[in-house]
Amino acid sequence: MSETDIPTIDLAPALDGSDAGVDEVAKRLDEVYAEIGFGQVVGHGIDAELIDDLFEASRRFHALPAADKAAISVNEAHRGFIAMATSTIVTSSVDEVRRPNQSESFLVMHDQPEDHPDRLAGLPLAGPNQWPPAAPEIREPIERYVEAMRTLGQRVARVVAVALGAPADTFDAALAEPVTFLRLLRYPPQPPQSPDDLYGAAPHTDYGFLTFLAQHELPGLQVRSPDGTWLDVPVVDGAFVLNSADILRRWSNGRWVSTPHRVINRTGEERYSAPFFFDPHMTTVVEPLPSCVAPGERPQYEPVAYGDYLMDRLRANYTQHQD
Repeated sequence: MSETDIPTIDLAPALDGSDAGVDEVAKRLDEVYAEIGFGQVVGHGIDAELIDDLFEASRRFHALPAADKAAISVNEAHRGFIAMATSTIVTSSVDEVRRPNQSESFLVMHDQPEDHPDRLAGLPLAGPNQWPPAAPEIREPIERYVEAMRTLGQRVARVVAVALGAPADTFDAALAEPVTFLRLLRYPPQPPQSPDDLYGAAPHTDYGFLTFLAQHELPGLQVRSPDGTWLDVPVVDGAFVLNSADILRRWSNGRWVSTPHRVINRTGEERYSAPFFFDPHMTTVVEPLPSCVAPGERPQYEPVAYGDYLMDRLRANYTQHQD
């Protein structure tokens, strides 16, 4: 496997709706996500203009004065501005992380009004988004992007189910009202002489189901290969970097991997990226699918509520969620 050998997956045959197309893409997904857990997906149907508008909104946000960003600092519902060097990935499975991430971000989740059942039930992270009064124009393109990505995630989840030998509707209920995070990230350039353990994003795995990453012009993402080497992920025009995450690993009984990855920005310029995390509802109980447990074998993972799993990691890694 070469240093840039991140597989490409064309989603178009599956999204066109034919059974043969779904089977073709499902087979390809199973090959990729059982081995490396990352791919460059094309044929996803998301308009390039929508992505361009998203990155313009991100640039406008990050260009705001520090006081305007701080005014909507991330809250207990995990929405808003996350300032530079305020998250340290202590839950990393491949490194002992001591230094905070060298990035700042604007975090938007699924928007929930006061009368939403999750808020009435007092579920963790239930709430509305925070928007910067100084840049009202960024809201509309961000919300359009979130809606398009939510639809794409629900469609891809049906192909994932088939890839795991389960009925296509296996994840429908859990993802009917998904937990979504759109994180608009800015990574300042790291000096060439910076310590080896200083990262834009320290080595980590993602917590949830699927992550769709839009990269903008500059590289920096690296993925840990099965043999332990770090692979550079190139920027491919029109592609999303798609990875399977911890909860999907559990659902698949370890058949699909949740691969450590990191960001090191040595481009000499500011780097922007936009991961969209697509996860099940907070109350979803995740346990290995029957299709992924061989007859007579015990599942590798005990059942876990996604909300409990998520909050454990947020409390460990973010100062904003620590008492």
